[in-house]
Amino acid sequence: MTSQAPYGTWPSPIDARTVAAHDGRPEFLGSVGEELWWTEPRPEEGGRRALLRCAADGQPATSVLPAPWNVRNRVIEYGGLPWAGAPRSRGGPLVVFTHFADERLYAFEPEAPDAEPRPLTPLSDVTEAGLRWCDPVVLPERGEVWCVLEEFTGEAPTELRRMLAAVPLDGSAAGDRTRVRELTGDGDRFVTGPRLAPEGDRAAWLAWDHPAMPWDGTRVMTARILDDGTLGTPRVVAGGPEESVAQVEFAQDGSLLVATDASGWWNLARVDVDAAEAAEAAEPGRGPTLPRVPLCPRAEEFAGASWKIGQRWFAPLPGGLVAALHGRGAQRLGVLDPRTGELVDAAGPWTEWAASLAVVDSRVVGIAASPRTSYEIVELDTRTGHTVVLAARHEDHVDPAYYPEPQIRTFTGPGGRDIHAHLYPPHHPDRTAPEGELPPYAVWVHGGPTSRSPLVLDLEIAYFTSRGIGVAEVDYGGSTGYGRQYRNRLREQWGVVDVEDCAAVARTLAAEGTADPARLAIRGGSAGGWTSAASLTSPLAEGVYACATISYPILDLAGWATGETHDFESRYLESLVGAFAKVPGRYRERSPVHGAQRVAAPFVLLQGLDDVICPPVQCDRFLEEVKGRGVPHAYLAFEGEGHGFRRADTLVRAVEAELSLYSQTFGLAREDIPQLELRP
Repeated sequence: MTSQAPYGTWPSPIDARTVAAHDGRPEFLGSVGEELWWTEPRPEEGGRRALLRCAADGQPATSVLPAPWNVRNRVIEYGGLPWAGAPRSRGGPLVVFTHFADERLYAFEPEAPDAEPRPLTPLSDVTEAGLRWCDPVVLPERGEVWCVLEEFTGEAPTELRRMLAAVPLDGSAAGDRTRVRELTGDGDRFVTGPRLAPEGDRAAWLAWDHPAMPWDGTRVMTARILDDGTLGTPRVVAGGPEESVAQVEFAQDGSLLVATDASGWWNLARVDVDAAEAAEAAEPGRGPTLPRVPLCPRAEEFAGASWKIGQRWFAPLPGGLVAALHGRGAQRLGVLDPRTGELVDAAGPWTEWAASLAVVDSRVVGIAASPRTSYEIVELDTRTGHTVVLAARHEDHVDPAYYPEPQIRTFTGPGGRDIHAHLYPPHHPDRTAPEGELPPYAVWVHGGPTSRSPLVLDLEIAYFTSRGIGVAEVDYGGSTGYGRQYRNRLREQWGVVDVEDCAAVARTLAAEGTADPARLAIRGGSAGGWTSAASLTSPLAEGVYACATISYPILDLAGWATGETHDFESRYLESLVGAFAKVPGRYRERSPVHGAQRVAAPFVLLQGLDDVICPPVQCDRFLEEVKGRGVPHAYLAFEGEGHGFRRADTLVRAVEAELSLYSQTFGLAREDIPQLELRP
């Protein structure tokens, strides 16, 4: 029987432990012969990533490496594809992987008599940051692994070099750095791992340089593989300063396929490599001049932002078809016939597919979710059109009646611009609020900022909505999924457009009677933490929010621009804010650390003490400015956590602290969570 209780006080079976246990999703799916391998999070094991294996015989997936093996890496700090494998006619598969604790590359033969990982790469004797590896390709016939090498040459986060490298599979480089062959020079600041043509005679990869980010402009590089295993002269065959190519792959016929946003949307195209290489060789440095042949031109995205090296939005199939993720906002799986441009979507309830596709013969396997299901390993048989869940099958750990019912909304922002968002109203199977009461809402700000919010089942959202607190996820201007023009809205406008768009959504919810205008919150992590903090300190959102949850944020733009972050984003602010040397006042004006005198709303600040992307020193600076101003706040700092929380205990504490902040600020009567101490 339904009963009444004020919003925010409803009981819920979704507790913080349940949220923490199911945080994260499968990632980096790939095939090894007929088998599927991928990584999965283990919050209860210190946040390590386990490596799983699903055999072709239909047996349940198994974890192949016990704790403390942690299949991750820190290339560009966000990491990249951490494993690869190759089938062998005898002795089972050969798999290589990176171990997070020492960043070394290891070989593993799970069916060998000893079955213990053996190191392939050395520890660095130059700097503690050391040698890092990612996006590998295992080449047993060459006796090597080809991959990205990130090598630190000094103590500063920007003192490093990156290149393609070949690592011997016999382990001879485990104690000898000179045994690693450098396949390319280090003239490009960033590179992805190589993709080899079916005949093994050519390699392709992506490259870009500061100050561009990979969603701004990249170059497609190709080179002949010579008889001695070296690469010939690299040629630029596609891309440019204002063209982002997010992925490159060789099709089975040897043609080169790319996901390029030359049209304003990341679409698939074919590149005539021979002609492009010849043109570039004739006029070196001029860059590619030949047009790419579009395969399925649409005002949709067939790729996304490359925050991790080795993401895969499309995958060629043996018969010439191409499996491709596509859509506006959310991405679904389709199968494209490049000859006709026909695109047929996979059947099933899944509305969001992760950028991780594997191909086994005519079958395509991906990682998919929906607003009612968590991420699962899903197989599409392209011959029959049938889909089936192979592993990581969704289970309802609580009654699904407590799941939220999302709405896709488009709001109007300043100047009449569109703002895309997902709305999750409070939802409970047997509780309603007293007549006339409006619910509290939290505006959720995604990280990035060049990213977006997936429309999938998230138990952390359900944790709040099932208690009577609504959630609005805002894909503010600058988000991916809506074309390059929408992304470019944030150019030199970070701290303006994102703050305005989030505030516009909050104000609209209040004006239309959806949310209580006196009980609005904002929360986010990383770039979302920046927007949350900036919303408390900017006149653009003055008086909108009653409180904020700010997680591992950027708080001081000048510090971030002058050595307080990692190399990958060290010049990101040149596009987001402007060149520091030209607009130093803008850096000060927009930074929350310099606007702390405007903070009037209570907040909780959450920070990992091992974070090298958004370092704790910025939190210290901000808190010093807030001190003595009479604003209730709390600071929770977590040992052993970096950028983004992975450990179960940390996740529990963070979720409960956020709810306690809302309870105290909104006047909610709750006794089922620890009281967060807010000090002025």
